[in-house]
Amino acid sequence: MQPLGVLPRIATIVAFLIAGVVVLNGLQGPIVVLPFALIPLCAGIGILRRRVWSAYGFASVFLAQLVLVPVILLRPGLTSIARAAQVVEIALWLALGILFLFAGRSLAATGASRGWALPWIAFAAMTVVPFVFVQTFEIPGQSMEGTLLPGDYILAQTFPRPAPERGKMVLFLSPTEGEEILVKRIIAGPGDHVRIAMKVVILNGVALDEKYVTHDPDDHYGENFPNDFTVPSIPGCAEGQEMLSQDVVNGEVVVPAGRYFVLGDRREDSLDSRCWGFIKADDLIGRPLMIYDSTERTPDQASAPDRIWLGKRRWGRLFKVF
Repeated sequence: MQPLGVLPRIATIVAFLIAGVVVLNGLQGPIVVLPFALIPLCAGIGILRRRVWSAYGFASVFLAQLVLVPVILLRPGLTSIARAAQVVEIALWLALGILFLFAGRSLAATGASRGWALPWIAFAAMTVVPFVFVQTFEIPGQSMEGTLLPGDYILAQTFPRPAPERGKMVLFLSPTEGEEILVKRIIAGPGDHVRIAMKVVILNGVALDEKYVTHDPDDHYGENFPNDFTVPSIPGCAEGQEMLSQDVVNGEVVVPAGRYFVLGDRREDSLDSRCWGFIKADDLIGRPLMIYDSTERTPDQASAPDRIWLGKRRWGRLFKVF
């Protein structure tokens, strides 16, 4: 048996290194990525055993990611820094794909065994197809506590963009920080009349039974809305002031066409439509589907971009479906 060539040897080392990185990432972040370490591990072992499709297959996994390039780069809420990082990552996918492609050709030239192609094609599809329709997010704040906690990782449907529904959570671009993505609950849609009386939401004359809501003793908003509500006392609420001056009829907020009124589940500690007014239909991004991982974190820890956090995993929250 001929020894492995230079490229297959390099590809083997790279595959094992990638498996190690995936394991570390799974321990420090979403644990659900751990099974994906098996893909580079199988590739490395397969190349050592001189299976051509172990190299071709792993190349297909990387090259298939290029299908997601338009989805990734056109993703709403992506900052210029994040977009640049994605471009670097895409270039890395391409380089690794080429490496393993040529490693496979090198193996084939020595008469190595072909191996199985179908499992690798399935792996490649599995790592690409779902992410055309869904996107992952991490919850940094506590405005949805009771439903979502800081450190929750959620999977959200973003394509096709789901129709907004009253009482359902929604992801959207912040009305005040265009590149920030927020999650709140839709309370009212176009044409609806909404008010809050003694902390109870009244929608079109009917009191809502909101079992998901939590209340804090420190109430920044007061018990009634829009009555007895002073927007300027809360920073960044100029849009809310405009809403109160233009869209209140007989003590109720009337939602205009193409707009939605959203609130946080932690009702007294949430910057939402009471502060910055309505959200536009065009700013809706998607709807949370499930929590796929959760780690105990404070809001500061969850929002730190350069953190490495090995906090206690909240096992009971994993795979909670909304």
